[in-house]
Amino acid sequence: MKTAYLTLGEGKAESPRHPGCTPWGRCGMKRGTALQDPATAAPPRWVAGLQPWARRGRASFLRRRGRGRAGRGRGLPPGLRRPEPASPGRTRAAPGSARDSAAGMGRKVTVATCALNQWALDFEGNLQRILKSIEIAKCKGARYRLGPELEICGYGCWDHYYESDTLLHSLQVLAALLESPVTQDIICDVGMPVMHRNVRYNCRVIFLNRRILLIRPKMALANEGNYRELRWFTPWSRTRQTEEYFLPRMLQSLTKQETVPFGDAVLATRDTCIGSEICEELWTPHSPHVDMGLDGVEIFTNASGSHHVLRKAHARVDLVTMATTKNGGIYLLANQKGCDGDRLYYDGCALIAMNGHILAQGSQFSLDDVEVLTATLDLEDVRSYRAEISSRNLAASKASPYPRVKVDFALSSREDLLEPLSEPLEWKYHSPAEEISLGPACWLWDFLRRSQQAGFFLPLSGGVDSAATACLVYSMCRQVCEAVNNGNQEVLADVRTIVDQLDYTPRDPRELCGRMLTTCYMASENSSRETRDRAAELARQIGSHHIGLDVDPAVKAVVGIFSLATGKRPLFAVHGGSRRENLALQNVQARIRMVVAYLFAQLSLWARGARGGLLVLGSANVDESLLGYLTKYDCSSADINPIGGISKTDLRAFVHFCLEHFQLPALQGILAAPATAELEPLADGRVSQTDEEDMGMTYADLSVYGRLRKVAKTGPYGMFCKLVSLWKDVCSPRQVADKVRWFFCKYSTNRHKMTTLTPAYHAESYSPDDNRFDLRPFLYNTSWPWQFRCIEAQASRLRSRVTVGLRSCPAAVPTCRGVVLPQRWHTSLHQVTG
Repeated sequence: MKTAYLTLGEGKAESPRHPGCTPWGRCGMKRGTALQDPATAAPPRWVAGLQPWARRGRASFLRRRGRGRAGRGRGLPPGLRRPEPASPGRTRAAPGSARDSAAGMGRKVTVATCALNQWALDFEGNLQRILKSIEIAKCKGARYRLGPELEICGYGCWDHYYESDTLLHSLQVLAALLESPVTQDIICDVGMPVMHRNVRYNCRVIFLNRRILLIRPKMALANEGNYRELRWFTPWSRTRQTEEYFLPRMLQSLTKQETVPFGDAVLATRDTCIGSEICEELWTPHSPHVDMGLDGVEIFTNASGSHHVLRKAHARVDLVTMATTKNGGIYLLANQKGCDGDRLYYDGCALIAMNGHILAQGSQFSLDDVEVLTATLDLEDVRSYRAEISSRNLAASKASPYPRVKVDFALSSREDLLEPLSEPLEWKYHSPAEEISLGPACWLWDFLRRSQQAGFFLPLSGGVDSAATACLVYSMCRQVCEAVNNGNQEVLADVRTIVDQLDYTPRDPRELCGRMLTTCYMASENSSRETRDRAAELARQIGSHHIGLDVDPAVKAVVGIFSLATGKRPLFAVHGGSRRENLALQNVQARIRMVVAYLFAQLSLWARGARGGLLVLGSANVDESLLGYLTKYDCSSADINPIGGISKTDLRAFVHFCLEHFQLPALQGILAAPATAELEPLADGRVSQTDEEDMGMTYADLSVYGRLRKVAKTGPYGMFCKLVSLWKDVCSPRQVADKVRWFFCKYSTNRHKMTTLTPAYHAESYSPDDNRFDLRPFLYNTSWPWQFRCIEAQASRLRSRVTVGLRSCPAAVPTCRGVVLPQRWHTSLHQVTG
């Protein structure tokens, strides 16, 4: 099968080759010919200049004949070829493998990728950020610039992709890019939705000097977790095939083209071959880069819209390094960064890799709207790396060719031997605690500046969760001050807009936090002096504007209205009231606090003589949401919740990180105190209620249940089967059965609370957020009769076979619908796994 070529523009003929030259344009040489520069009698520079990590098996290679056949070796360097007379009618070599350099073409290429803080439907801002990235790339000497997925419209448009306006405005931005002088003399690779024959595709549009080279549609769509691409787009299923795309008139007048190639093709420049992947395609079992690499593609690009999840960066980096380790090649990955309008934070991590090594690493968390990475790389290192992988070369000899779009342009220059090459580096990963300190803080910054509010309002209870939220705002202020000190004028302009002072420059994080964060301790008769003091001390140390108030008058007024209407006065359980009365009295306190929070968020700045309103921050963690251990429309109800996707275990680790790195000693007492809602009367002035006693399980247990339910995809019976093995040294099968049944009773009873959950930063793989990530019913048969009978039958069979050497189980107490839960039986993940 012959390679198909799609020619755009006039391709100039390159220097002709003599009849013995192979299709690569690499001449053969007799065995034993000295590899020396004829002028200096010294080893040629192309040998001495090789990077150490690109020299695999060089000695054996140098002893071989340089036949130049695909998969057999590189042949001779350009400087050692014997000149041959021109042959009329010769055209340039087939693009996409080692190239003909007889005419003096270079071998070193400078390429650029980027991370952009795009905003859904902000076409004006998105255009400016794209142009800025291209300008920076050109200033750094790059001749190819890769941008993030769907960067023109912003990735998170969701159902706006259905609208013709989104397609129209994307085309208008593309026209502006084509027309701009900034985009000249560099291959630009941008992302946008494209309609082809009445079908919407997620596409890359690659253009050069006002001519569109290729529209490459996405072939594998992300459709799990937070992604719903199949809802809006259709994958391109015709591998290695292209069609004609008829350009709209606004583009025809600019490009002087009527049609352009649309489909699965690669670009063949004068000196190399470039193939595109789009985000999810890297994660599929058979990624396009495999076949493209076998067909001679040397540079792979991947435009991503990948959001942050704790501990996810390792997987992303491993996929890229393994791709280039197995097949060789240069790999560019671009990603969006920041909050583009919803719960997700796109965490950058743009990178450039070659032959299994990272050459450039972008930041994972940053307040810079535009970040551009460049690397200068030697194409010959790719070719020599591939030469010795015989298994790859055997597969390449059978590979089906891709359609190639000829591009009369080179990424290298003629005189590039003195150009320094990029050196490999070790990827620097953040710890989970560092990720929490940076990711949600950057998300808060984007949300604050784009919502045009004047700051945040946080009910500060003196517990770990609200303290963690306060620390995130303080971390945001630290990053803002650092960006301003580093000369980021965009961040400084945003700060001045938020504080409504045109000449303001933040002095330090504490001073800035005092302008941007208002904290409030809302006491009741059930609050302790210890939590009040801890909240006030933390507020003082981070510099927030702190308010202390008492909500008892409002609580008594609401309860009084009920008593006046019904003639009944509810009592707490310790005063003889029923469980229903006890819960109602706790809930009214929590809900009053939500009402007070929104009142102060609207008017507290007005009371201080300042303009603007505040965003209310929630502080319910992912474990409490999973179990439903929260009051509907209490302080968990807010504008946004930066910790709503983070587990209690990770939050405690984050607070400990802040204690050490932010010098906030008030956190020591907060970490040492038991978690408590303080909604029931105190016993002799001391807290008598703790969260874990109320829930009937530990937070560590809850994290295990959450991962098994969502990540391992187990129902009640499947969870029991896994935990019987996992906890075999700690719990008997009967005790495991009781724990699992108790969890599913509580989970299903409270699932309805997820329908009103405050939008939260997505950080955890077992988040129960039912907006898009965890789609479940919210009306269950909470007795789970069939599932629980299966658990009971299995537990009874195991009881006669398993003897567990444990202490005797404490007295059991009746729980949900007859299920029996061992009282205070707490098994932590740490205890189970060691």
